[in-house]
Amino acid sequence: MEVFVARQPIFTREKEIIAYELLYRNSQKNSFSDINGDVATTDVIINSFLNIGMNELSDGKPCFINFTENLLQSGVPAFFKPDEIVVEILESVEIGIELVNICKELKSKKFQIALDDFIFNKNNKHFFSLINYIDIIKVDFRNTTEEMRRVIERVSLKYNIKLLAEKVETLEEFESAVDKGYVYFQGYFFSKPVIVSTQEVPEYLQNHFQINQLLSKDEPDLNEITWLIEQDLSLSYKLLKLVNSPAFRGVNKINSIKQAVVRIGLKELKKWLYLLSIRGNVNEYSEWTREILHKSLTRAKMCEALAKQRYHQNESSSYFLTGMFSLMDTLLGMDMNHILKLMPLAANICEALKGETNQLKEILNLCISIEKGDWEDFDSWCDRLKIEDHFALNQYNEAFKWTKSIMMV
Repeated sequence: MEVFVARQPIFTREKEIIAYELLYRNSQKNSFSDINGDVATTDVIINSFLNIGMNELSDGKPCFINFTENLLQSGVPAFFKPDEIVVEILESVEIGIELVNICKELKSKKFQIALDDFIFNKNNKHFFSLINYIDIIKVDFRNTTEEMRRVIERVSLKYNIKLLAEKVETLEEFESAVDKGYVYFQGYFFSKPVIVSTQEVPEYLQNHFQINQLLSKDEPDLNEITWLIEQDLSLSYKLLKLVNSPAFRGVNKINSIKQAVVRIGLKELKKWLYLLSIRGNVNEYSEWTREILHKSLTRAKMCEALAKQRYHQNESSSYFLTGMFSLMDTLLGMDMNHILKLMPLAANICEALKGETNQLKEILNLCISIEKGDWEDFDSWCDRLKIEDHFALNQYNEAFKWTKSIMMV
């Protein structure tokens, strides 16, 4: 049985990534909770994480990992280093003396412990013993009542426990959580744009738009495109570095921009221009920015692969571009409609990026369902698109690894 892992960032108030939650699923159409017995699951989780490599998955940051009662009893957390993971205890785990002792042992080994979807029960005498070993309480901001939230917030204040708001979907929810003392945040809000007042295109993208206009002509002028790229020292350097990287596996080293454009091809160049233009120009120290770029590239590569399989299209660059540009509004803090007026993109790509339903948007939706760890939605899109879930998950893993290699170029 294979295991597929998606990751979801956990942010601070300043949008710095403090950790990732690993969202895992097996190769069948069910979650781990449906598998009979946790002994086999223990082996699957450990082998998969060790084979993939924790550092590869998390860029050296700690990972929140869900542990069931049986996994805790089996001592699975001990397979990891304390600075690699946060032990996340599911709400299904019974709070009793055994759990208290397990957490006491984990704390003695310097592990961090988080309670997930915790429900306060003052009648359980073991609860107050357990709470002394808890570092973080996760609160589902969508499904926890305000009354229960207030109880949790009081408990966290009394015992000096950090609060993590999960399933934060809107700016209002984020601001509300900040006001109430939450310090960590998880949810799709961080992939949504916060529109800033200016409607000016950043200077570093203006050249990109000009080149894209030329590439969109029926007969693009290679010399004119080359000349424009050569006027941008940063873009020229990054293009040469990319074309000479293992990603393009050329035999002979490329030394001129024209050679680079010929090798990469005009259609491929259109795909890469956005990434090459934006990298190093936005706040390169922003982890949030790097996360958005990582997601954009992973979506692009996966959309392309799924389109080839589902629609038998060797020419799948439109799917790549849809994935690549799907978070441009978030990255630039600009309205997507305004951006698209400046971009010479095909009508079906523009429709998908505006949220209108078409083949491109459906493939993108499948990718996003994996990102979010929404396996019910994922199964629904796989069925609708007639794509094997095993194949889709494999493509996500391949796209993730490919993105890691590209981001290092």
